[in-house]
Amino acid sequence: MDAAFLNGTREFVTYMQPRLDLYRKLVTDNIILRKRLEDIGPISAEMCRRYGASGPVLRGAGVACDVRRTEPYSIYPSLDFAVPVFSEGDCLARYRVRMEEMAQSLRIIDQALAQMPEGPIQAKVPRVLKLPPGEYYFAVEAARGRFAIRVVSDGKDIPYRMKLRTPSFANLTLFEEASQGMMLPDALALLGSLDLVIPDIDR
Repeated sequence: MDAAFLNGTREFVTYMQPRLDLYRKLVTDNIILRKRLEDIGPISAEMCRRYGASGPVLRGAGVACDVRRTEPYSIYPSLDFAVPVFSEGDCLARYRVRMEEMAQSLRIIDQALAQMPEGPIQAKVPRVLKLPPGEYYFAVEAARGRFAIRVVSDGKDIPYRMKLRTPSFANLTLFEEASQGMMLPDALALLGSLDLVIPDIDR
C-alpha cells in the first residue's frame, strides 16, 4: 500500500460522498422504486432468528446486530460508525440499510486512512498453518452478514474438520416462507433484496 494507493483512496472517498445524495434523489426517492419495494416481502426479526439470517436482512428487520459491534475485532472498536437499522422489514428497508451502509463505509475508510501506521503492514506467516489440536471459531461482518469459520484441528497440516458459515445460505433459506402467496414480480423483488451470491451458497 504505497502513497499512490492511499491518495487514490482518499480521492475516492471525497468523490463518493456527494454522490450518495445524488443516488438518494435519483433512486431512493423515486416514486416508482418506492411503490415497487414498500410493504413488499416483509421479514420479521423473529423469522430472521429462526433461519439465522444476518447482515442487512436482519438490520432491515429492526435488529442492530453487526459482528463489528457485538464481537469487536481488528481496529473496529477504535472507529466511530453507526449500525444502520430500519424496522419496516420490507424490501425498501433492506435497500435503505445498504444505502446507509455505503455512507458508514466511507466513514470507516476515512478513519482507517487517518490511523494507518507507517512501515510494512503485511505479517510474515508460514506457508503452512498448523493449528494445535482443538476447536477454533471466528466470525467477521461480511457485506451480506455474518461470515464465520470453524476449524477442528488434530495437530496435522490439514484440518480434521472445517465449516464455512456464509451469510447467503442462511439468508436464502427464509425465502420459501417469506414468499408464500406472493405474485411472481414481488417474489423477484424479495429475492433481489436478499442480495444472494450463488457461489457463497455452495460453500
